[in-house]
Amino acid sequence: MAKEKKGLRLEHVSKIYQDPKTGKDFYAVHDANLEIAPGEFVTLLGPSGCGKTTILRMIAGFESPNEGQIYLGGEPINELTPNKRDTAMVFQSYALLPHYNIFDNVAYGLKLRKMPKDEIQRKVTNILKMVGLEGMEDRMTNQLSGGQQQRVALARALVIEPGVLLFDEPLSNLDAKLRVDMRTEIRRIQQEAGITAVYVTHDQSEAMAISDRIIVMKKGLVDQVADPHTIYYQPVDEFVADFIGEANFLRGKLDAREGDEGTVSFEGHKIPVSGVSKHSAGDDVSLVLRPESARVADEGVLRCKVTLSRFMGHYQNYQVMVGDTLIKIQDFNPKNHKIYEVGDEAWVAFNRDDLHVL
Repeated sequence: MAKEKKGLRLEHVSKIYQDPKTGKDFYAVHDANLEIAPGEFVTLLGPSGCGKTTILRMIAGFESPNEGQIYLGGEPINELTPNKRDTAMVFQSYALLPHYNIFDNVAYGLKLRKMPKDEIQRKVTNILKMVGLEGMEDRMTNQLSGGQQQRVALARALVIEPGVLLFDEPLSNLDAKLRVDMRTEIRRIQQEAGITAVYVTHDQSEAMAISDRIIVMKKGLVDQVADPHTIYYQPVDEFVADFIGEANFLRGKLDAREGDEGTVSFEGHKIPVSGVSKHSAGDDVSLVLRPESARVADEGVLRCKVTLSRFMGHYQNYQVMVGDTLIKIQDFNPKNHKIYEVGDEAWVAFNRDDLHVL
């Protein structure tokens, strides 16, 4: 599909804005260093104000870096205007032309490039087939559902065959079920086209479902860059662990360490752990335990008291107290499991490999 698969590279890129209230400068993005491989689908993830959209807009050319350089396919692009960059953007608002039908909306960029009519016809027909809108060329955009409008916006961006496709929270206006369907479609189309994609969202499940790698941002800084599995099970800090899904933090003290192995004192219990080579005996440490990695049982690692037991259909939702620490547990497929009630004394059971030491 794409003329050429192009990678992206950001070298020490920063963006400075002025606070309108105080008049002081602040970094919206500070010293971002990123490398995105050709054909890769990468998501910029983080809460509002973390700098993810600013990075996307700098790649697109709508904002200029105050520091650093952006490279597209090895070419420095800081000085290029948006229309001179080999990129295309899919906006949150779709930005469709309301007085044009689907065909003319998708063909708009090709007509601006003064492409021959027969080639425009061929390209638009092919791309509408790819996004599942074949046979709807004459339909006006105000007659379309939100999901169909999103497909038109995606087709319009893809048809010009950009080196890199940029997505600015494209699914935020859709209802929950359609969002899930459309993110699957976007990933399918991106893989079929073989195009490099940079996607901005604050939705963790969306990022996990579609990304080759996730860039987690915090207060203008790149906090962690990794594949979804690593981001989830090996977060670099509490911010990432807490932002990606739910997490229990068991705060204790490292009693002893031998190589990468050790024991942690937590609420009167000794927990054997791995992955402590960067710590020393006596250090305060936090252990990340995901709710689905633990279970309530008659035997286990931590003595507990059940304070919440609620049937949620595909899982039993528990909250238990271990000393003064609340631990959340999701026991999936509970139909044939023993159900513990509020007030029961029990144990929190988990495998040593299910703990991650911060």
